[in-house]
Amino acid sequence: MRLFREKEWLFGLLVISLVLWLMFLGNSPLRDWDEGTVAQVAREIWRAPLGSMHWLYPTLAGEPYHNKPPLMHLLVAWTYSIGGVNEWTTRLPGAVLTALGVPLLYLVGCSLFKESLSALFAALVYLTMLPVLRHGRLAMLDGTTITFFLLLLFCLLKARQNPRYALGVGFCLGLITLTKGMIVLPLGAIACLFLIADRQFALLKSPYLLVGIFLGIAPAIAWFTAQLQHYGENFFQVNFQAQTFNRLTESVEGHNGPPWYYLIEIIKYSFPWLLFLPGGFYLAWKKRHTSWSRLIIIGTIVYLGTISLMRTKLPWYVMPVYPFLALAIGAKLSEIWQYGHFKLRSLRIFLAIIAIAGLGGCVYFILAKKEPVLIVLSILLAISMSIAAWLIKQRDRNFIPVLFSGMYLVLALLMSSQSWIWELNEAFPVKPVAELIRANVSPGTQIYTSFAYNRPSLDFYSDCKVTAATVPILQQMLSNKSYLLLDNGALQQINLTGGKILGSAKGFTLISP
Repeated sequence: MRLFREKEWLFGLLVISLVLWLMFLGNSPLRDWDEGTVAQVAREIWRAPLGSMHWLYPTLAGEPYHNKPPLMHLLVAWTYSIGGVNEWTTRLPGAVLTALGVPLLYLVGCSLFKESLSALFAALVYLTMLPVLRHGRLAMLDGTTITFFLLLLFCLLKARQNPRYALGVGFCLGLITLTKGMIVLPLGAIACLFLIADRQFALLKSPYLLVGIFLGIAPAIAWFTAQLQHYGENFFQVNFQAQTFNRLTESVEGHNGPPWYYLIEIIKYSFPWLLFLPGGFYLAWKKRHTSWSRLIIIGTIVYLGTISLMRTKLPWYVMPVYPFLALAIGAKLSEIWQYGHFKLRSLRIFLAIIAIAGLGGCVYFILAKKEPVLIVLSILLAISMSIAAWLIKQRDRNFIPVLFSGMYLVLALLMSSQSWIWELNEAFPVKPVAELIRANVSPGTQIYTSFAYNRPSLDFYSDCKVTAATVPILQQMLSNKSYLLLDNGALQQINLTGGKILGSAKGFTLISP
């Protein structure tokens, strides 16, 4: 009977997660930086002649692409071959794989906890965490990496009863490596330390585990070996040094922050579940003799400690810590549901503050943004948080399903809006400018722009290489018969003698030599 219930919950989690991750997936343009880069690399793989080795030696704007292994790019290229090149097909592989992480976390929780309620609550928390949903819907590598890691943990936990599952651990390590390279080191270390802390020494020496690691890592080693043989020291300097080791000791491209940078990221985007996180960690520490608490403590400390000590800081680096947070919160919510142990006053106050913030957001969106979906979203947030606060006052445990359903609907409305990728507002919209370029310039043409930095999304949509340059260099490039994309300020500074204005869009003018 319990197995039947677990299968029902597993299927339900799969359906609601796929709905949330796939709805309106292509309603916004691709974002800089990762999305535009992934899309370009995938399109060049897709365009390559059948039977070529382009899938093994990917390129970006015709130049060797060394930044990341090609698994995600190959999956996107495959969707291009089926559904064409667009935002939806670009994001589809990562979104589906990230959504699968929700039922996978449920399976991990069922293997860790004595009862399935904690596992269910953990999966629902993970489902309704904004950073997990948002970054998982983008054409990025982090959500897919987490899903492969959750699959690794599932195989590791099942191997305690059936050693054959240990074969899957090695294959998951290989998939993680082929997705995001050296992140496999801290994630693999967490798995190893968990086995040691859980006293699973026999599993560490299991021939199934050793064979699985050998077979699973072999394709990744083969890929890295092929790159080193083909490109030599250049590949080592870019992939290993610039993209991996330099980020540990240097602030790459100015992306820096204090050691508590990721704690602030968690605090900013984890409401309302953040309210239950201290209690979850306290509960894990009290029960630190259990497997689930050991995994939470080891995973959180090792991973969060590693990225906090890195000099380069980027918001999505924190993503793999969210499954551990969700497990801790799920355990706490389960305790509340079963025993009613929760602090009435503090929870009511914080939920009331969130409700007031929802009303404030409603006023703001009515006066400024005027996007109806966001107005409804704010009202729904205020209502759901108010109902949850009232239920807490009544000591009614049903405030938990109210929070889950309210957050699910709020996030669904956000994903249906044009605002779920808010970084698009940081610079000019690329699609109108790209249409101007495509209408006047042949694909693959080198263009120089007065904009402050390169934008991979503009390169993708225009199908050209658009390079940022200073005004003196732009003047020289015009003399050298190059195309220019100028904002109004640069247009007034440059002598256009010999140049021809082809058109304007969003404050930019395209100049031909």
